[in-house]
Amino acid sequence: MAAIDATEWARLGGASRASGTDTSGSGTESSIAYNPFVSHAFLSSLEDSGSVTAKTGWLPRHIVLRNPDGVLEGALPAYVKSHSMGEYVFDHAWADAFERAGGQYYPKLQCSAPFTPATGPRLMARQGPGAGAARRALAAGGRALCTQLGLSSVHATFVPASEIPDFEAEGYLHRTDQQFHFSNHSYRDYTDFLETLASRKRKQLKRERRSALENGIEIEWLTGSDLTEEIWDTFYDFYIDTGGRKWGRPYLTRKFFSLIGERMADDVLLVMARRNGRFIAGAINFIGGDCLYGRHWGCIEDHPFLHFEVCYHQAIDFAISKGLARVEAGAQGEHKLARGYLPVTTHSAHFIAHAGLRNAVADYLERERRDVEQIGTVLTEHGPFRKTADASPGGSDGQD
Repeated sequence: MAAIDATEWARLGGASRASGTDTSGSGTESSIAYNPFVSHAFLSSLEDSGSVTAKTGWLPRHIVLRNPDGVLEGALPAYVKSHSMGEYVFDHAWADAFERAGGQYYPKLQCSAPFTPATGPRLMARQGPGAGAARRALAAGGRALCTQLGLSSVHATFVPASEIPDFEAEGYLHRTDQQFHFSNHSYRDYTDFLETLASRKRKQLKRERRSALENGIEIEWLTGSDLTEEIWDTFYDFYIDTGGRKWGRPYLTRKFFSLIGERMADDVLLVMARRNGRFIAGAINFIGGDCLYGRHWGCIEDHPFLHFEVCYHQAIDFAISKGLARVEAGAQGEHKLARGYLPVTTHSAHFIAHAGLRNAVADYLERERRDVEQIGTVLTEHGPFRKTADASPGGSDGQD
């Protein structure tokens, strides 16, 4: 990222809060909302902090598209990977099958925001009449780099649905999965949201939130200039504790948090829980153009329901207060369903160089897509929202 001018990068769709306005002279407007995970600040902080390097198995090999005048027209964040960790779209079975058959699955090319299970632009084109052609060229560039370096495959993960046709046109396979997101239907506040839930679910969440704040626990929102080095020290302790228990080796270095504090503090929200004068738990979120993205959580004291309060309920509170359209609370977690987060389909695109493996994966993905769709339908039916005709934001079923 250090070799790519930050100002040029910011003109790509989704890369900055100002990137919605076309600068090519066509006067068109972009519908791509700002996504902090493809900003130059975020991606460069991963590299500059030592979190993303060849040593950690993420060798940056970004693909850039320039016009004859040298102007940056598009980019595809890409990394040569020597493993499949930190991706959240699992291909371990593909690697195992290929290597049992005598193939070599690693290295491969990963097109994503590292360690980040959040949908965002991958085929990042400068907005204007040539944006569609630029996206196709970038998808083709992924295949070309795969061939040039002798890699087994290309994996573009957490891709917007709108980009899938561009990838498929270049021979990539379409994969789907599922996350749970909160949608803000112009709620006035959290109470307004609660009124759309079934009575029993509403009572449950009220009790849950009261229980979480027992024992004198208070919640604080920290962003911008609130994010001091002392605060980062505290949060990093939380992150290390949870990371060590969940996956053995936390991905992000302490320096990474200092760098995002310097480069994009206004895009970061820490939800911190304090008891007896000290912070005991916290969650880091990133603020996009229309979305709050929940990422990491940690604690040094265990309290019932505190995780749900800090990660899910407070995120809803913040999103409503700032007029954000949704909350994406990360990977996995059917427990989010009862808290107002409904299943949403996520997408990825995969180019497999070996014809035999490609055919086997294509057959599997066709069946997997059907399963994902069916599961999403069933889970939505079991959501916490009222099924009556008046179950609209701000309505009431007359029960409490």
